[in-house]
Amino acid sequence: MLREVAEYPNSFSPLGPGSERIETPRYTLCLGPGSTWNTVQRQRFPLDELDEVLEEVRDHLRERARTKTQWEVGSSAPPGLVDALLARGVQPDKDPYAVALVLTSEPPPMRPGFTARRVETIEELEAACEVQWEAFGSTPAEIAEARSLIPTLFRESPMLRHAVWLDGEIVCTGTASPIEHGLLLYGGATAERARGRGAYRALIRARWDDAVALGTPALITQGGSMSRPILERLHFERVGEVHMLMDDFGS
Repeated sequence: MLREVAEYPNSFSPLGPGSERIETPRYTLCLGPGSTWNTVQRQRFPLDELDEVLEEVRDHLRERARTKTQWEVGSSAPPGLVDALLARGVQPDKDPYAVALVLTSEPPPMRPGFTARRVETIEELEAACEVQWEAFGSTPAEIAEARSLIPTLFRESPMLRHAVWLDGEIVCTGTASPIEHGLLLYGGATAERARGRGAYRALIRARWDDAVALGTPALITQGGSMSRPILERLHFERVGEVHMLMDDFGS
């Protein structure tokens, strides 16, 4: 169960404002707020149905004026699905491979000089988002759309937002969804000026402490090329793998 949750976290997390989840017997399509964040998960169909599924997914997105989606293909997906998607013109995403990771034992404490906790004001939320936008190379259009959603997310989102401060400034952030199995971790990002100093370690510790306080002492996430080495040094265990592809059918 933890492997499936770690490979396909958006299929299990609570839905926030502006988010939608389309469940079918063959796949789960997760749609986030705004227009650019979409992902196909939990693929459960024979490969000879791929063309039909691909068009069905695109139809769902077109109905919502969306023109691209990520495909997250985990260890339990139909064998050969990645190659079949590539053969149909779906492209590897910017960070095309991640491992599914779980932490069930206490991580190291944060280093001196850092403070980590949940954000408490809309100004803190905006500062945290700016760290993510910079770290992930968001485009001006993506930033403008995301910025417009901040007031609604601050009031209504069921997700937890943690931040790490160094010298009074937010330098690291990430979101988390509480579920019965633990905390699902998303979007961990550190400002370039603060990397290599222990900020991400402080973020993990703050999330762990919240998971313990909620009575679900486990952290569940995916580790891409940047975060995977750090997470594994903090004793996260591999439970699966995920290939990331992007279907941009509007271009």
